[in-house]
Amino acid sequence: MQAITRERPDRRYCMPDPLASMTDETIIAQIPPSSRVLDLGCGDGRLLKRLRDTHGASVQGIELDRRQIVGALQNGVPVVCADLDRGLAGFPDRSFDFAVLSKTLQQVRHPRVILHEMLRVAKQSLVVVPNFGHWRVRLGLLLWGSAPKTEALPYEWYDTPNLHFMSINDFRALVEVVGGHIVRELAMIGGNAVEGAWAPNLRAENALYVLERKPV
Repeated sequence: MQAITRERPDRRYCMPDPLASMTDETIIAQIPPSSRVLDLGCGDGRLLKRLRDTHGASVQGIELDRRQIVGALQNGVPVVCADLDRGLAGFPDRSFDFAVLSKTLQQVRHPRVILHEMLRVAKQSLVVVPNFGHWRVRLGLLLWGSAPKTEALPYEWYDTPNLHFMSINDFRALVEVVGGHIVRELAMIGGNAVEGAWAPNLRAENALYVLERKPV
């Protein structure tokens, strides 16, 4: 009988993204030149390489997938092999201007902990989340009663890296729980990043948030 092999857990964070180009552009637009940037789940370092080359940013990546780490090093991006579920204890408070977490929060075991840690180590956090409250997701559940798939969420239920399923409303509530403040919300609708969009929890496939800690 042939043994069943299991996917290695160190391949979790690098998530294929059909909207990667727009997501990168939206993130980059929030980051001033010469910033210190930490990218959690940096993949092959694509975003950090651009920030370094075009913005003069000081960059640092964290990645779990060893194949992606090789790609980041080939791109000249410094990267640490680490499990985000173990936290960011190796980084001092406010050691970065920006911490970036793009479509990775739903993959970690303890989203509340990592979001709290991001707000500790950086002045501002940029978080991109897929919206499981999108109308196509709701319609798929209503009409077919099966786990939905969209362009932003392309996985079968049995082959997905996602451990948690949240809507925009859920994420807003989590920000409150960790003592954060939403500086800016950009809903990604139809290939555009829209601030102040109407009904984003229904219409947005993804959303980008600029977060800070609430003043004491």
